[in-house]
Amino acid sequence: MPNPIVRGTTVIVIRKGDQVVMAGDGQVTMGDTIVKHQARKIRRLYRDKILTGFAGSTADAFTLFERLEAKLEQYNGNLKRASVELAKDWRMDRALRRLEALLLAADAKDSFILSGTGDVIEPDDGFAAVGSGAPYALAAARALDRHTDLSARQIAEEAMNIAASICVYTNREFMIEEL
Repeated sequence: MPNPIVRGTTVIVIRKGDQVVMAGDGQVTMGDTIVKHQARKIRRLYRDKILTGFAGSTADAFTLFERLEAKLEQYNGNLKRASVELAKDWRMDRALRRLEALLLAADAKDSFILSGTGDVIEPDDGFAAVGSGAPYALAAARALDRHTDLSARQIAEEAMNIAASICVYTNREFMIEEL
């Protein structure tokens, strides 16, 4: 079973009111070496209505993006249903089970963390993160949300900056997408 702590990135989703924002850093590492600074770890799927982000192996993430896109087409953009069906496939399929990545997916009403162990986790507060900097970004985002009037985008950007200042696998080359 793959290690649930995926090193190498930080991706966060913030849901505040009717705002949905996903942010990710651009750093790619191989072992303890930085090999890329501006990787795109966030994608829009299903007619640009769904934001997805990944932590883990890039090739594995692309496979999962393609599978999720197919499920979204099959279930007419229903993110919850597509996520559950992808998680089932991911857990049951021998080849997929070996994939080492975590996905974040969000649409206008739902946010989920998907894992290869069959988990489809919906956060209680609309905030979720994956990757090695996830705990730092998530803690920062929750504190900023509770104690400031910042927008979802501002919270995401500040949370990512805080994660980048702590996590060596997270840089400050952010990609931020909003629904």
